[in-house]
Amino acid sequence: MTTVEETVAAITAADTWDTRVTEFRYVPQRHGTDDQPKIYATIARELYVPHLIADFAYVHDAPFYDDAYFDQVYQVASDGTAAFANVSVDDLSTVLSADARTLLVFRTICGLVRNEFADSTTLVAQQLNLSGAISGGRVDAAERGNSQFNPAEAHVVAVTIDQLIRRELFSDAPPGLHSKQDKFDTRDGWDTVRQLATGGVPYHHFLHQRHYGGAFRQVLDATSTQRGDLLEDAVQALFEQAGIPHIRTGSHNQGDIAARFQVTVTPAPDFVVFDNNDTLRAMLECKATNDGGTARDKAARFERLRAESTRLGGVPLLAVLGGAGWKRVNDTLGPVLRDTDGRVFTVDTLDEMLTVAPFAQLTGLVPVPPQPASD
Repeated sequence: MTTVEETVAAITAADTWDTRVTEFRYVPQRHGTDDQPKIYATIARELYVPHLIADFAYVHDAPFYDDAYFDQVYQVASDGTAAFANVSVDDLSTVLSADARTLLVFRTICGLVRNEFADSTTLVAQQLNLSGAISGGRVDAAERGNSQFNPAEAHVVAVTIDQLIRRELFSDAPPGLHSKQDKFDTRDGWDTVRQLATGGVPYHHFLHQRHYGGAFRQVLDATSTQRGDLLEDAVQALFEQAGIPHIRTGSHNQGDIAARFQVTVTPAPDFVVFDNNDTLRAMLECKATNDGGTARDKAARFERLRAESTRLGGVPLLAVLGGAGWKRVNDTLGPVLRDTDGRVFTVDTLDEMLTVAPFAQLTGLVPVPPQPASD
């Protein structure tokens, strides 16, 4: 009878990826369900975790959120209001009409995100029986300098800012809640704003806002799609450079994937790989997270994909993972290894994926576009 230690040793000693996959397939044959999780977790810890790279130390470049842009717009807002001394509705309307980007500063002072502020303008427009309410998209366009306000919009936006700072737009908070304007810089309305604009902000209050509001929360939310695309972009680049036929799936082609390859799991895996006969040869899913609980939830996706792989006759299933969340091996990475027969890769090991079946047979089937000549 093969021991757990012998199976772990055989997998770790495999000299090729295909040999490793074969050894993974022996696990259910050689061991009962009590031992299998231990084997997968041990292998995950020894062979895969060292290649996982936490991406929480970095944020994407996002010029709109950088201090240079905000400082520039802040200066316009400050100059236009004499350091927030002239903040009547007419004053605010004049500043907003001259440069709609200043809404970024005033909205930030109010403590509302875009859609919250947009909904607030709807309340004010209804209150005034005017047509100057703006949408969340309009807020974004104005703050980025891509559009200007017409007079009605500038007036409604100015009244909204004024009523928010004066705490006149919403009723008093019920017990256990407090207004979003009940914060250090707007606790006494415009008076506090003026004091801080001219006298500066104590560092402990600055840090508290980061603690309370979340470090880098806005820019992380704004670039979530880019972060999610990092792994898929890397896989697509690898396939294109190797000339491997593939389709990167999305909401736009789910029906086509089902009709062409009979892949019925929804949503379809991130990539389907095929040959010159249009036969499905592999399915690949990318998942990135720095949170262990989220990784556990994402791991369940591979169990469903494994069932689809089995239904389709054993089409190889591969995973490309990123983030520190997968280091929680018992209920995250271990189960993914089980469901993929060990075909799990990271950005660090992505090139090695081309050595595992079926990619060696598919390389070069698609003409590789010529690379631009280097200087």
